[in-house]
Amino acid sequence: MSDTFSLLFFAIISIVLLAYLVIAKKVHAFIAIIIAAAFVGLGTGMDATEVLNSMQTGMGNTLGFVATIVGLGAMFGQFLEESGGVDRLALTIKQKFGEKNSQWALVITGFLVAIPVFFEVGLIILMPLIYSMAQKTGKSLIYYGIPLAAGLAVTHAFIPPTPGPVAVASILNADIGLVILFGFIVGVPCACIAGPIYASYIAKKIYVPVPEHIRNIEARPVEALPSFSLVAALLFFPLVVILIGSIAKFVLADGIVKQVFIFVGHPFIALTIATLACFKWLGKNQGLSADQVRNVASKGLEPVALVILVTGAGGMFKQVLIDSGAGQAFADVVALSPLPPLMAGFLIAISVRIIQGSATVAMLTAAGLMAPVVNALSLSPSLLALMTISIAAGATAMSHVNDTGFWIINRYFDISVKNTLISWTCMATIIGVVGLMLTLLLAMFV
Repeated sequence: MSDTFSLLFFAIISIVLLAYLVIAKKVHAFIAIIIAAAFVGLGTGMDATEVLNSMQTGMGNTLGFVATIVGLGAMFGQFLEESGGVDRLALTIKQKFGEKNSQWALVITGFLVAIPVFFEVGLIILMPLIYSMAQKTGKSLIYYGIPLAAGLAVTHAFIPPTPGPVAVASILNADIGLVILFGFIVGVPCACIAGPIYASYIAKKIYVPVPEHIRNIEARPVEALPSFSLVAALLFFPLVVILIGSIAKFVLADGIVKQVFIFVGHPFIALTIATLACFKWLGKNQGLSADQVRNVASKGLEPVALVILVTGAGGMFKQVLIDSGAGQAFADVVALSPLPPLMAGFLIAISVRIIQGSATVAMLTAAGLMAPVVNALSLSPSLLALMTISIAAGATAMSHVNDTGFWIINRYFDISVKNTLISWTCMATIIGVVGLMLTLLLAMFV
């Protein structure tokens, strides 16, 4: 079967199969994506050897880039967590902004912390700060918690080296530096609107006290924390260097200077330098032995194995869609439709997100289907980066009862499912919708 209808049919059925396995049969996303990839390959007429070769190629090509960045980012984030760098960041920003502007301090804290630290980890680390502020002022936990969650969620979705945007950028061949740039441009307004602005409104409707079972947690001594300037420098160094490297590709003439900027600005090198700096300044200079430094680095890698494998499976699914012709059939349909490609990427991602819950799977599925589209349309580097943000926005919106993030908020805020939908789900959807609108607006000028 090679006609467009049959190819599209099997592509759609493979997504339905993926959702069915994850939701109804509770199959792990890694296994479910592999099954869906094999199904679409065999269903569209590829022979078994071609399917297997395609799956292997997709896995290898994706992990060659993504695994390195995610692994380095995980070690980097672990040192910021273990050394108290996250605590110092939160404490300093809170002091600078004061109680009156505490919501803005929290959204900025979440935005920065989520660059090296996973969303769930950042939320758990900073929840004692939220409890303390709510207990001190008597305001609803929502008033402080939603700005923090918005900052964490925006960065987790839009700004590398977090796994989602890195994986999508890899599949679409988008420039990481441009993704970082547009991630900041789009992410800051999203975090402000979904965070402090929405929280100020919804906290008047829903009063959430600090949970009774929460005990005062002994804070780490302030004098033991690394300096704010050191933490900020380590945090921004790789982002700035990667961005400079990306700009150098387009503005510098060919030569040794350009090659140096491109080499040092590659995510592999920039994150390696930043991670080595963490070993030195947040490790040995904080009194850790070489063995302890190694153990902290190893600990950072432990939670990323599943993320890396699921991401690799997404690359496998993408490659089979391309090699089978199903991806090209979808690209032909999108090219002939009046729907802007950025909108198509958003709609695919949000549809998969609603159906099966995982933002990562939604991003990977949408990227796999949109990869042939962007290739056929020969989109510019800027539009490829914006496509990454558009897909991330769709995968962020509509988090509900089939998403683990929903239940983390539900548990730590100690609120009902209804109030979780009103607070967290609406916040996530605001991020997605505003992100799409800003992405479409930027596309008019790049």
